[in-house]
Amino acid sequence: MSVHPVSKLPNLEQSIFSKMSALAVKHNAINLSQGFPDFDVDPELIRAMQESLLGPYNQYAPMGGIYSLREAIAEKTERCHGQTYHPEKEITLTAGATQAIYTAIASTVYPGDEVVIFKPAYDCYEPSVLAQGGIPILLQLSGPDFSIDWNAFRKVLNPKTRLVILNTPHNPSGTILKDADLRQLEEILRPTNTLVLSDEVYEHLVFDGGTHQSVSKYPGLKERSFVCASFGKTFHITGWKMGYCMAPEVLMNEFRKIHEFVVFSVSHPAQRALAQYMQKPSRYEGLSDFFQQKRDLFLEGIRDSRFEFTPAEGTYFQLLNFSKISPLGDLEFAQELLLDKGVASIPISVFNLNRQDHQQLRFCFAKKTDTLKRACEILSGI
Repeated sequence: MSVHPVSKLPNLEQSIFSKMSALAVKHNAINLSQGFPDFDVDPELIRAMQESLLGPYNQYAPMGGIYSLREAIAEKTERCHGQTYHPEKEITLTAGATQAIYTAIASTVYPGDEVVIFKPAYDCYEPSVLAQGGIPILLQLSGPDFSIDWNAFRKVLNPKTRLVILNTPHNPSGTILKDADLRQLEEILRPTNTLVLSDEVYEHLVFDGGTHQSVSKYPGLKERSFVCASFGKTFHITGWKMGYCMAPEVLMNEFRKIHEFVVFSVSHPAQRALAQYMQKPSRYEGLSDFFQQKRDLFLEGIRDSRFEFTPAEGTYFQLLNFSKISPLGDLEFAQELLLDKGVASIPISVFNLNRQDHQQLRFCFAKKTDTLKRACEILSGI
């Protein structure tokens, strides 16, 4: 007799990131699809990790993370956003931001609870909600600037709305939420018990003099919010799977009840290395300039192409519209671009409500100069 378990996620498809990256490897294409750098990590961080591995740090770390790293995170948050979180009670180290996001959802969402998700959205949000028996309420971002329709948001808000998921700087659009957006959300949620999960993994990648508006900066949001962040995105170490979550003590207590039995604790030597590395704020404060140079290099390289674009405001992703090049849908064009031209990208329709197709592809510019120049040469010739 064979056993056939009932799937909690019966309609879950293979991730578009896994699919496109696998094709890129198979066909030796330039991989501008998945969001990981192809350049080296700062040797100082590698050196710190090597020292940690040789030290007495190869057993379990404390469940919430080592205090020195939580303290460094608290200092960074106060420095960048003017807000304080208690290192012991309100900050937890996680196995990447994805685990932080899942744990925040698992600790707060009950069967039948509604969770508002703005589309296009990173693909881990909905499965995490569905796995808890929650109901995703999907709202499409509006227009070429991917703005939130706050009137539409007000209409879906009700006593069943347990959680709102934000992402700024936004993947995949490269846009950022503005001060007016966060103030409006703060005002709308003031009379409710609705919580907020803010995915801020690209917090240090904001361009053209813009400012990252963390929910932690708004008292009415901070008191009800989980803020999730990523060392992998910040320090080019996605393979280390290191992230963290910040939240008021009452929320963090619930978060840790799930965290303890999902991973208990995360890499002890990596935490030691990061705590040492973060002692110099310049190591994260200079990232916007570093990645803006890469964005500008990429856009200058395709300036004479037939692709249309609005420069990304943040993240290390750039959307390109190909409507003047081909009548194909984005899935078909992305596959053609990979197989025939040797450049891998991500079609945006997979993240949109009802798979809306606006003939847009997402390209990652967190790559070596040579990688970007080779890709630009190909894209300009299409």
